[in-house]
Amino acid sequence: MNTDRIWIKSSFSDDTGECIEVAACPCIVLIRDSKLGNSPQIRLSPAAWMAFIGHTE
Repeated sequence: MNTDRIWIKSSFSDDTGECIEVAACPCIVLIRDSKLGNSPQIRLSPAAWMAFIGHTE
């Protein structure tokens, strides 16, 4: 696992840790649980990520 990725979470997130973090690379988007920094990761293509975002906004 590459630990050099920059993980970000929504600016709407509060300090409870009840959110996800996202790290994006050119060919993949990774999602993890923010309260479990070393948690399993969901891997999506950029197209799948955009489709997901389109359904959640």
